[in-house]
Amino acid sequence: MADPVLAAGAVLWRPAGDAIEICVVHRPYLDDWSLPKGKLAGGEHPLIGALREVFEETGVRGDPLLRLPDVSYTLPNGVPKIVQFWSMRAADGPAAEVADPAEVDEVAWLAPAQAAQRLSYPADADLVARLEALPAITALTLLVRHAHAGVRKKWSGNDALRPIDRGGRAQSAALAGVLTAFAPKRLFAATPLRCKQTLEPAADRMGLPIVTDAAFAEPADLEEPAARVKVAVARLTELRAGDRAAICSQGKLIPPMLAELRGESDPAPYKTPKGGGWVLSWSGEKLVALARL
Repeated sequence: MADPVLAAGAVLWRPAGDAIEICVVHRPYLDDWSLPKGKLAGGEHPLIGALREVFEETGVRGDPLLRLPDVSYTLPNGVPKIVQFWSMRAADGPAAEVADPAEVDEVAWLAPAQAAQRLSYPADADLVARLEALPAITALTLLVRHAHAGVRKKWSGNDALRPIDRGGRAQSAALAGVLTAFAPKRLFAATPLRCKQTLEPAADRMGLPIVTDAAFAEPADLEEPAARVKVAVARLTELRAGDRAAICSQGKLIPPMLAELRGESDPAPYKTPKGGGWVLSWSGEKLVALARL
């Protein structure tokens, strides 16, 4: 079977009084109405691709708030296609010109019910209905695990000073582009040097300081792990208020922390690779969605 074509897009919306409006686009070469979306460039992260396609097709920059279900279908040539979708709030201000009028020649902002009727594909309409049914997202938190830092057993010095390695530097550079797309205003790192180093490329790009926070560090051998998890969860929920935050923590703490937040006993589903992470979407005090980066 051929490798799937990978694409990304968004349900782009903006406030309209007490309701919202959904952005739909007309593609003249297909004569259809669609949500803004398109194929990923080689090696492009799906979120970066979704933001690029939204801007190119609508002239509007989006703020990603929540990952929606993927849409999968088979192209006429028999090749599968997978489209990753995000809920994005439109940035304030006037729209730029659409990048290619031959690709998109009309942009419309419609009430959700009207947008669902206008869209040519049921899967797009289903995404609009799903977004409309969700509670308002009031906060977003980014939680990542530090980048690769060699092998713990081969490091003879203080483990808190173990730095990221060459592979970790590549991971942190790639992560910077993804974190920047969410435009956090605050950066927090657990006490080990490798956590701070993981966030440094993002901090440089956004001009932000990195605050060291011991609440997100793995417990020492003599500490009670469950107690440290509760401390980390309390601190994370505290940071939910205020400006958007990105946090770099460690591999033994992130899974039980997320399980605790979800009210679950098994941390295994939340195992996080080095340089990977999560998007936590909140409505008030409720964690509405949790998606891998």
